[in-house]
Amino acid sequence: MAPIKSFAKLRPLISSRSFKSISTFVHLRQASQLAEPLTPSIPASGSGLNPISFASPGVSAAQIPISLGFIRLKSEGEMKLLSQTLDAEGLIDLFTGWMTANEWADVKELFELWVRSLDNKGKPNKPDVDLYNHYLRANLMMGTSSGEMLDLVAKMDDYGILPNTASFNLALMAMQKAGESQAAEKLIERMLQIGEEYKESLPDGRSYDLIISLLLSRKQFDSVMAYVDLMLKSGYMLSTNAFMACVHCCASNGRLDTLVTIIERCKNRSLLPKWNTCNIIADIATQSDNSILSYYALEFIAKHITRGEFAKPTVLFSVNEGLIVSVLGTAARTCNSTLLEGSWAILKRTLRKKTVPSPESYLAKIYAHANLNNLQKAFSTLQELELAHGNYNQDDGEGLFSPFFSLNPLAIACSKKGFQTLDMVYNQLENLSRDHPPYKSIAALNCLILGCANTWDIDRAYQTFNSISATFELTPDIHSYNALICAFVKLSKRDEAVKVFKHFIGLGLKPNMTTYSLLIDGHLIMRDPKSALALIDDMIGAGCKPSKEMLKKIRRRCVREMDYESDDKVESLARKFDIRMGTEVRRDLLFNLCYASDYS
Repeated sequence: MAPIKSFAKLRPLISSRSFKSISTFVHLRQASQLAEPLTPSIPASGSGLNPISFASPGVSAAQIPISLGFIRLKSEGEMKLLSQTLDAEGLIDLFTGWMTANEWADVKELFELWVRSLDNKGKPNKPDVDLYNHYLRANLMMGTSSGEMLDLVAKMDDYGILPNTASFNLALMAMQKAGESQAAEKLIERMLQIGEEYKESLPDGRSYDLIISLLLSRKQFDSVMAYVDLMLKSGYMLSTNAFMACVHCCASNGRLDTLVTIIERCKNRSLLPKWNTCNIIADIATQSDNSILSYYALEFIAKHITRGEFAKPTVLFSVNEGLIVSVLGTAARTCNSTLLEGSWAILKRTLRKKTVPSPESYLAKIYAHANLNNLQKAFSTLQELELAHGNYNQDDGEGLFSPFFSLNPLAIACSKKGFQTLDMVYNQLENLSRDHPPYKSIAALNCLILGCANTWDIDRAYQTFNSISATFELTPDIHSYNALICAFVKLSKRDEAVKVFKHFIGLGLKPNMTTYSLLIDGHLIMRDPKSALALIDDMIGAGCKPSKEMLKKIRRRCVREMDYESDDKVESLARKFDIRMGTEVRRDLLFNLCYASDYS
């Protein structure tokens, strides 16, 4: 009833006369009606009459406006009565309920009335620090500025009480809302000075969280590191919310090195972010190829998995395998073996031997080992891939074990040190083929043939190709022939490459896009765009569609050789397959440059 009475007092008392007019026009005639009775006026306060609620009985309680803390809901008489009858302890109990209901204006007004009133002994009421902190919080929630909050804290001396940490933290909250970083730093210094004599005023974990979050919002990273060190020396730990603010701020400003430093300094304090935060850190780190931050994220993830396994009931955490593939890619690009081993161990713990890793995970691991020049582990991973996904087929027709695409990093690694690496890998594969059980891999030999082609060593490539059936007792596949064709094309031996093509066509093997692309390159190297177009016709007849890159290569050669008839055919093919060729203005400018030394 109190809120309704207070709102009723604010309503203007408007006395209006009500009368009914009857029209004299025919089309507006109506029966006369009695006037509605006037709503009785609200009795004035102090009249002695009982207040009557004039709220409509049809109005529900949900339609009555609820206070947000900025409107006083108690009457003046009630507030005066409370200020004269309650002691400090009773006032704290009352404030607890009011703060739960967000009645901040009432808290503020009653406190100000109470400190001006007398107690039972006739002495002025004197608040303690806890009661005054309730008053400070009410001012904070009502939007009091940071300067006024500091004035209120300073006014505590008038009541003979010293502000404690909670008092200063409320002022820090106001500074955080206003974004006043310099004032907040000075307040922390003041708290440290007062804390030398009065320990209750020293900054606590909440104080440091507030100042760190404020400095992060102002992008003052050097000051953030200083307060992190001060916080750790004081024996406090960075809270989860403050650490999350560090993650977002450092990531958005490209300061991952600062985030790494914060994690390193907090590691001895058992820092463990939430599970979602760990995944966010790992994602951010892999996008920037930060191997150190990626490893720290994996450490946090491993701790969560371990804790979940020993918890009662057991909580099984699972990492997204795509995230692990990204981490493996980061390990490959940064050549970090520790990150490689750690990410694979977490993937194994996540799968829990119920399923095998995906082909992408194995390929990422092969890529990492190849970049680390650890060919033995790379080929071991290839063996695991063949055992787990030997019958896997990709939609692009190239297959999972193509040395030109998925296994290309391994083929490149085989040729990094020339014939020395090629001979070493061949000898290892030959020895493995004699083990019990023997390991014979056509995919590994294909990578070796392409490695020979990358070193322009046609003899080694041809010998390795022949050893597939002679030594390893395997049958060459389409990738084996493509690698051999690549070796011939690189040495401008187009005719030999065409013979290899006709040979495996006669064996019943079906060429793929890589085959046609290599042969087209061979024809164009020999400046023969007509043969390339003839191969395009064969390709279309086999049910394959030429790519944009193929047609652009042929058109470029046609322009260089001034073969306008072939150029027109390329344009017709582009229109037929709805390929937008575009222009090559910049290439033509370079081609038409006249490198003459005559400056006269």
